[in-house]
Amino acid sequence: MTIRTILVDDEKLAIQGLQLRLQKFPDVEIIDTCNNGREAIRKIKTEKPDLVFLDIQMPGFDGFAVVKGVMEIEPPLFVFVTAYQEHAVRAFEANAVNYLMKPVDEDRLADTLDRVRQRLADKRASEEAEKLKNVLAEVAPDAMDAMEDEQVDTGGDRYEKLLNIKDRGQIFRVDVDSIERIEAAGDYMVIYTADNSMILRETMKDLERRLDPRVFQRVHRSWIVNLNLVRQVKPHTNGECFLVLESGADVKVSRSYRDVVARFVH
Repeated sequence: MTIRTILVDDEKLAIQGLQLRLQKFPDVEIIDTCNNGREAIRKIKTEKPDLVFLDIQMPGFDGFAVVKGVMEIEPPLFVFVTAYQEHAVRAFEANAVNYLMKPVDEDRLADTLDRVRQRLADKRASEEAEKLKNVLAEVAPDAMDAMEDEQVDTGGDRYEKLLNIKDRGQIFRVDVDSIERIEAAGDYMVIYTADNSMILRETMKDLERRLDPRVFQRVHRSWIVNLNLVRQVKPHTNGECFLVLESGADVKVSRSYRDVVARFVH
């Protein structure tokens, strides 16, 4: 699988440095480079890359404007590369695969490309499954109905039951049912159980895909909670509220996630 890639940065040396580092990965094909956001939007729309390494602070259109500018098409995966740590939260809110600080660390780059490969594999598997479903719907509707019935029965099986978490030099196998809440902390997730906390190097978006949404719900840009371990809902000001969990911990629910609370009060 070749990862067709575009590099976007207004600094020529930054692009050259990233090109040099990416030479070590034979499956990465750099199909173009851009020096500004307006050019990047145009080339992403015409060349349809799999992946874009994108600087954030650029004259005119910044990196976030580039992401917004290609939402009318099926967007590529984005990795933000920047010298400014304060943009990290917005980067993950934009569903970036990762956020790399300049100068780019080679181990972080390798880890990022592993994530890219996994996302592309998941996407292509999903596309192939959809094509198969369309064919079955035309030529074997009875088989299609049976397949959909089976998916209803076993849909939860595709979510993780155990998480392997490497923390403080040890690997912990954590039953997801024991996880009470998850907090985003930059490039890491803090996993809380009733009697322990561990650090997992993964983005909030990636972790959400691995956990059953019927149990684990985002209630704030920085928090996921296990709905089975919510014991009380406490109203707060401005339409916000707090969820009181089994351990006694409070987690704020922001207004944009009020629909999560609705299932407890109806």
